Amino acid sequence: MRHPLVPLGALVGAALLASGCSTGPSPAAGEGRGAASSAAVGAVAAKTPVEVGADELGQVPVLMYHQLTGRPAGVYDRTPADFRAEMERLAREDYVPVTARDFQTGRIDIPAGTHPVVLTFDDSTNSQVRLGPGGVPAPDTAVAILMETAAKHPGFKPVATFFVNADGFSATGTAKALTWLKEHGYEVANHTDRHENLRSLDQAGATRAISAGQLAIERAVPGTRVTSLALPFGAMPQPAGIATRGTGYRYDGVYLVGANPSVSPFAKTFTPGAIPRIRSAGPEGEDADFGSSRWLDKLAAGKNRYVSDGDPNTVAFPSASRNELSPAFARRARPY
Repeated sequence: MRHPLVPLGALVGAALLASGCSTGPSPAAGEGRGAASSAAVGAVAAKTPVEVGADELGQVPVLMYHQLTGRPAGVYDRTPADFRAEMERLAREDYVPVTARDFQTGRIDIPAGTHPVVLTFDDSTNSQVRLGPGGVPAPDTAVAILMETAAKHPGFKPVATFFVNADGFSATGTAKALTWLKEHGYEVANHTDRHENLRSLDQAGATRAISAGQLAIERAVPGTRVTSLALPFGAMPQPAGIATRGTGYRYDGVYLVGANPSVSPFAKTFTPGAIPRIRSAGPEGEDADFGSSRWLDKLAAGKNRYVSDGDPNTVAFPSASRNELSPAFARRARPY
């Protein structure tokens, strides 16, 4: 489905997320494994927040994908080659994918000096997940390309969040596709059952659409805990609170269409009920200033990008940013 591209401020005003294994040289003759392990631990411990320029109050790109096709018909379509190139770029620039579920709750466990990126997929299209014989992802599908990128770049985790509708992934079958995603470490999340514009519905109708999407996932893959919702068309229901909580569902994160990176989940300005996303797009064309290519350029140029300290139990940042930290994470603070 196609979404209008709306900046975060307008949406909120209208309505209110691989551990890197460093392998050092083999022990010299006569040295035991213990000595090698101690040396490796020392090397890791030497990476202080200052040395890696840690800033866990920096911005995080939450990227949004829909359809991969050889013949794009609109701004929400990308070719498999486009997607592969973007994954390669993320890997080269030391981004490590994390799920929306982990991002929104601050469970960001990535190596020191790297940056989190949240890869999200809407509408449960066959171009995202299509399984061939033996359950192997078909070539040029999103999951196949993610696996290829991870094989080429071991620090790149093949994880993402799939915001699904009822009866999605028709070429594979909903239950089979969702089960495969869950078994391979991907997050299965809600995009409502029929992709309805929640703002156009009354409170009861919007609650029903969200709850029905939740129920469809639970029926397809029993035992799945769904904690994230992406709003169809980026449209916030009224009142906005029913996007987060209602009959049969409760979400830690609600995702917009948006047009900019998200602030850190550790920042006092983080709003879990309205998390912006960036549409995957090339450097030219319609709304390119709000697309992934331009935003990744800006972040690479030093525009307040999240840099991990390598310790998931602390929140490191330059001391000048102390006032930006949410009080909820004060005990984990590691200013320098």
